Formats: sequence, C-alpha cells, structure tokens
Amino acid sequence: MKKEMTSIKQTRLNSILDEATKLLIEKPNASMNEIAESANIGIATLHRYVESREQLMVYLGLRAIEVVNQAMQNIQLDEENCEKYIPELIEALIPLGDKIYFLTHDATIHYNPEIEGADLKLREPILHVVGLLQQKGYFRQNVDKNWIVDVLYSILFLTWQQVISGDIARKSAAALVVDTFYHGFVAK
Repeated sequence: MKKEMTSIKQTRLNSILDEATKLLIEKPNASMNEIAESANIGIATLHRYVESREQLMVYLGLRAIEVVNQAMQNIQLDEENCEKYIPELIEALIPLGDKIYFLTHDATIHYNPEIEGADLKLREPILHVVGLLQQKGYFRQNVDKNWIVDVLYSILFLTWQQVISGDIARKSAAALVVDTFYHGFVAK
C-alpha cells in the first residue's frame, strides 16, 4: 500500500509515524495539525507523506507490524524448549508497547485487509508457541489461543505504560510480565 520512497524519505516517514503513534495513544482524536506539530513538521510536510487521516492510520498499522516483526525475527523457536520463547518475546516487545497497543486497539485499522493479513501472519509464531505450551500444560487447553495472545498484548502495553511513567523499573519489567502471564496474581 505504501508508495515507493527513497530510504531517506522512508526513514523520515517512519519517524513521523512513530511520533504520531505516541500522540494518538495519548489523544486518539488528535487532528492532523496536532500530529504534524508532534512530529515537529508543518502540516504541508505531513500531507506530502500521507494524503489523509485514513491513509495515516493504515501507514501506522503497517509500521507497527513492521517494527514488531523486526523484533520478533531475533527470537528463535526451539520447540523442545518452547517455554523460553515467551520470556524472550516479552523482553523484546515491552519497548514496543505503543505499537502493540495501536495494533490491538485502533478500530480503524481492523477493516483493512492488508493490515489484517499482516497481523495474522505476525501472530502465527506466537499462536504456535501458545499451542505448544497448552500441550505441555502451561496454559489450559480449553482457552482460545487468540485470547491468550490478546491478554499477552494487553499486559505488554500496560507494562510499557508503567515503565514510561516510572512505576515499574525497566530491568524488572520482563520478569513481572512473565510471572503475571503464567501465574496471574495467585499468592505463592
């Protein structure tokens, strides 16, 4: 869907999209003028990159998928020791909480076939691991895998918010998420 751009223009667009994501999480109804201001560019410059708010939202969804996918590429799956995948995934994705939030909560991107297809492809390895973990008894088998992944995404976003606000130390965040994801709030 994105038109071909030089690498410099693509880098600039990615910077604009990253700033727009941050703003839209805080203020979902932000205007195009506010988005341009947040990215430290003029509205005319923003419109050189995106023609409309709808196109911006599609680009934001594709950017979120791209960034999350890049992070996931560094995580190797060993099916025999699949329980190691989720902690590595959590460690890689906590800094991307804003992107994950956007993917799971922005209704405007859920009706775009390109984004839906890319998101399904992005979720495939996580769903596969969740299925393996269900077989090994880590998760109940009667719980839908998509529900489990959605819960993980929600915990990742909340953790990202808490790290950004200073309520959770960055170094302890991944361990807290892993423990919460696997054990909930049950007393030990």
